[in-house]
Amino acid sequence: MTLAIFDLDETLIRGDCASLWSERMCALAWAERAAFMQENDALMAAYGQGRLAMEDYMRFSLAPLRGRSVEDVAAAVERFVDAVIEPRIYPEARRTVAAHRARGDRLLVISASGAHLVRPIARRLGIDEVLAIDLDVADGVLTGQTRGTLTYREGKVTRLDAWLQVEHESLAGASFYSDSRNDLPLLMRVDRPHAVNADAVLSAHARAAGWPQLRW
Repeated sequence: MTLAIFDLDETLIRGDCASLWSERMCALAWAERAAFMQENDALMAAYGQGRLAMEDYMRFSLAPLRGRSVEDVAAAVERFVDAVIEPRIYPEARRTVAAHRARGDRLLVISASGAHLVRPIARRLGIDEVLAIDLDVADGVLTGQTRGTLTYREGKVTRLDAWLQVEHESLAGASFYSDSRNDLPLLMRVDRPHAVNADAVLSAHARAAGWPQLRW
């Protein structure tokens, strides 16, 4: 058994779940649309250019959740996944996940989005093991803050290394699928990197390194 690791946004699903959730929070009147989406789009543009401070994005994007109960947010997220995310799961992603499962590989999603989004989306693909940005909770209520190392860029490697140690797992023979230049630190750690719907920087690196490039 080897590890099959997947990024989420633009890899397993078409689009970015955090931005789509921002739209949903505006529709729920949890945030004022014009100003909130303008800031969201500016921060996501910085992400695409590899210059986002993820702490800034999480501080911004979690503000509408501050003071809301974990149960209320989870229920809203489930409805969001049903209506918005499920139709965006790539058929090729489903087939690839199924092929790894049939081979007996251990499946893991590692994402720079919040765990409140990543876990329920991963479950739609039958993947229970997730590393994502953990949200801080006090007395059953979200504080609007995060906990621990953020699973972004080198932070994905840090969190994965800790997980491997706890799980007594190895990266020997592991696959990792991602679309983003921000995941190069982890892509370069695995034996079988795959560029999926790659951005320009990742595509150039994959071409030079001879990595498979997939278009889903």
